[in-house]
Amino acid sequence: MTKEDLNSVTPKPSADNAAWKEIVLKYQKPSMPRAVWQIINTIIPYGLVWYLMYLCKPVSWWLVVPLAILAGAFLVRVFIIFHDCGHGSFFKSRGANDAVGFLAGVLTMTPYYHWRWEHAIHHSSAGDLDKRGTGDVWTMTVQEYLESSRWKKFAYRLSRNPFILFVIAPLFLFMIRQRFPSSKASQRERHSVYAMNAAILALAVGLSLIFGVWSYVLIQLIIIMVAGGAGVWMFYVQHQFEDVYWERGEDWSYVAAALQGSSFYKLPRILQWFSGNIGFHHIHHLSPRIPNYNLEKCHQADPLFSQVKPITLFSSFKSATYRLWDEENKKLVGYRHLKTLRKQAKQHSR
Repeated sequence: MTKEDLNSVTPKPSADNAAWKEIVLKYQKPSMPRAVWQIINTIIPYGLVWYLMYLCKPVSWWLVVPLAILAGAFLVRVFIIFHDCGHGSFFKSRGANDAVGFLAGVLTMTPYYHWRWEHAIHHSSAGDLDKRGTGDVWTMTVQEYLESSRWKKFAYRLSRNPFILFVIAPLFLFMIRQRFPSSKASQRERHSVYAMNAAILALAVGLSLIFGVWSYVLIQLIIIMVAGGAGVWMFYVQHQFEDVYWERGEDWSYVAAALQGSSFYKLPRILQWFSGNIGFHHIHHLSPRIPNYNLEKCHQADPLFSQVKPITLFSSFKSATYRLWDEENKKLVGYRHLKTLRKQAKQHSR
C-alpha cells in the first residue's frame, strides 16, 4: 500500500502512508465491554421478538408481520457479529471469536469456518475482474454478455432480477446452499458445514418440541426471508454502484478497491445501528480487522476517508438498475446501454 496507491484513490490525500497506517491501527483494537454489550443488546432482543411472534401468531398475522421485520433487523445485527468474529476483530481472543462466531452462525444458519474461508477470498479479490466468482454477486462485462449464448443471457437476467436476487436467492442461500460445502473447501471447512447442520437441526428440534413444528418453521422462515433479503441488499449496494472500481490483473489495487470499490452507505441512524455500521464498507475493506463498533470513528478520523462519496438510502435504489460492467467507460450500466451500442453499431455500418 504505497503513497501512489493513495494518490490514485483521491487527488489530495491528507495523510501519508505512515499516518494512514497509524490511523487504521488505532481502530483495530477490539473492546471486550463493547463486544459483550453488543451481544446483549442484539441476541436477547432477538429472542424476545421471536417469542412475541409465537404469542401473536394465534391472535393476528397483522401483529406477526411487523414483529418479523423487527426480528429480521436484529438477525442482520447478529450476522454482523458473526461477520466480525470471522475476521477475528470482534474480540482479542481467537477462541472467543470462534466460539461466538459459531453460535451466531447457528442463528444465521451460516457455517462459520466455511463462510470465513470464502469471505477471505472475497476480500482479497473484490474489484478484480480476473478473480470474480467467489463470495460476490454474479457480474458480467458488456462484452461477455454480448458474446454469451441465449441460455446464459437468460440465466444472467434471471439471476439479476430483483425478486430473484432479494427474495428467492437469500432463502436458497441460507436454507439450502449453505448446507453443502464447496468442492474446493478443505477438510476443516467441510466439517464446519456438517457441524453447523447438526447444530441447526438440534436447535430446530428443540424449538419445535417447545413451540410446535409448524410454528417454528413459519416463524423462522419469515425471519430468514426478511433478514436474508436485507442482508443481500446491503451486500449488493456495497459493491454494485455506478462508479464502482473494477480492474484487471496488474492494474488492480487493494487500496483503490477498498476506497473506490466498496461503498460508503450512509444510512439513517436506526438502520446504521441494526446493520452494525457495515455501511462504512470502504473502511471495512481497507482494514477488515477493525470491529464494526469502531468503523464510524475510523471514518471520521481523517479527511482522506470522508472524501469517499456517500450513497444514501434513496439513491441506493438506483443500484438495482445496474446490470453489466462497461470496461470501456469503467462503470456499471443497465440493459438499456445495450440498445445504445446496437444503434451505434448500425450507424457505423452505414
